[in-house]
Amino acid sequence: MQSRERMFHAVSFELIAMAFIVPISAIVMKQNSADMLLVSFALSVFAVLWNYVYNLWFDRLFGAERLARTMFIRGVHVCGFEGGMLIITIPSVSWYLGLTLVDTLMLEAGLLAFLFIYTFIFNWLYDVYQPYQKWFANLAH
Repeated sequence: MQSRERMFHAVSFELIAMAFIVPISAIVMKQNSADMLLVSFALSVFAVLWNYVYNLWFDRLFGAERLARTMFIRGVHVCGFEGGMLIITIPSVSWYLGLTLVDTLMLEAGLLAFLFIYTFIFNWLYDVYQPYQKWFANLAH
């Protein structure tokens, strides 16, 4: 995947996820949809930035040769990434929405469960249909 397609993939992923997350989380958490949209957008932007910074750091620490990484190192990678996300975002979301830390942790757990399934389905459908290649491949030449 080239850089433009990676950007298209990331933006598509986040926008479609938000279309599901915002109304559902607003109803479940009894929050204003505008507030949930802002939180969802902020979390999406933070996730993209955190992903970039965390992976730069991780590659420097464990080497850029990704195929040589063991399952243990991959597990450390996931735990560090998600743990960092939670440590940074839970207090912020809790404060902004006026929720307890426990309620915010439950919200984040629900989001993680949704995103686990959504990521699998989104990437599978993206690979099957290859929307960027079908819609924009001719623009590159």
